[in-house]
Amino acid sequence: MANDPIHQFQVSRWIPIDVGGVDLSFTNVSAFMVLTVVTASAFLFLTSAGRGIVPTRLQSVSEMAYEFVASSLRDSAGSHGMKFFPFVFSLFTFILVANFIGLFPYFYTVTSQIIVTFALALLVIGTVIIYGFFKHGFRFLKLFVPSGVPMAIVPLVSAIEIISFLSRPISLSVRLFASMLAGHITVKIFAGFVVSMAALGPLGVGGAILPLFMTVAITGLEFLVAFLQAYVFTVLTCMYINDAVHPDGH
Repeated sequence: MANDPIHQFQVSRWIPIDVGGVDLSFTNVSAFMVLTVVTASAFLFLTSAGRGIVPTRLQSVSEMAYEFVASSLRDSAGSHGMKFFPFVFSLFTFILVANFIGLFPYFYTVTSQIIVTFALALLVIGTVIIYGFFKHGFRFLKLFVPSGVPMAIVPLVSAIEIISFLSRPISLSVRLFASMLAGHITVKIFAGFVVSMAALGPLGVGGAILPLFMTVAITGLEFLVAFLQAYVFTVLTCMYINDAVHPDGH
């Protein structure tokens, strides 16, 4: 099991719960999602409680995260989109903290589970659809009929736009899931090479230097990927919210 790169993604039941034949067990994934929420909430509360005029380093981190999400949402959806700021900021902090927590040894990466990332993506698309119809009614369907398109090709263009819209939750979820899954598997494989070669003796220890270097390098890259995936998910969410706020493109 120690050298199995897939074993780290196994879902384990910690507290079995069965309700009417439905498995509602509290798993390791559930536990680390709770840990993610508690960690993110505690960090934001502790770093913003003082609100000093001259911010501390940790307060600066919180303010930079706030400004990043606020500016991304404002640039994408305008001032009317700022009503979604709590929603987008919560998504950003959850994904970012979950990604970083998963980088600690023996900790679980909840964003490596496709069901978790797909649920987050469905939450985004569901919010866009519900708000779009609530705010604009059937005018929301203008989203699928780009302005300036000749009537002869409107059915074809609209079909492409609908397929593109429906593929959004898939692309959102798979991008995040695949990046975290592939990165952790790669780190585990190279780390396994280090252990296996070091067990061969002095010659093996010398040969383990290269995979050890690769393990350290890929781990550093994983920190960058953890932030970039949260960044990409947030920016795309802001763009999709703009479709709900301005379905006609104005």
